[in-house]
Amino acid sequence: MKVLNAEGDELPRGEIGEIYMKGADGLGPNYEYVGAESRSMNGWETLGDLGWMDEDGYLYISDRRVDMIVSGGANIYPAEVENAIDQHPKVLSTVVVGLPDDDLGQRVHAVVQAAPGTTAQEILDFLADRLVRYKIPRSIEFSEEPLRDDSGKVRRSRVRNDAIERMKSRA
Repeated sequence: MKVLNAEGDELPRGEIGEIYMKGADGLGPNYEYVGAESRSMNGWETLGDLGWMDEDGYLYISDRRVDMIVSGGANIYPAEVENAIDQHPKVLSTVVVGLPDDDLGQRVHAVVQAAPGTTAQEILDFLADRLVRYKIPRSIEFSEEPLRDDSGKVRRSRVRNDAIERMKSRA
């Protein structure tokens, strides 16, 4: 396994990049994701997982390439923003997605399941000391429904599409 940047260079330990794998004796890896297309680079394959290796060579998966938000040229990993929001004592669960933005390409949007009475400003104030400014959501909406299924998975494309539809209906 290797962690590579977009140019195909191996990244130093601790830096997030795309995870590539190669099977024994140069054979392709024997893993797959339903609905995911593998990509190859110099004999190595990826299914779009992002992550990093620690100093001992342990691999940590942080996100998926298709879920990464590119806002104003900066890469924003939804899991990082979700983890910061989820530290708020009134928050039960969070899903972060990128929504279309005419100026930035995408903007960070959070859907939050929280205790009744929690406000968007309360969450924004909480994040001010935890995230750099460009990673703080530009919009927050609240949901009373669970955001993840019974196995803890979230269907980001559904959350993103639903948020875009709500955005269009308000315009």
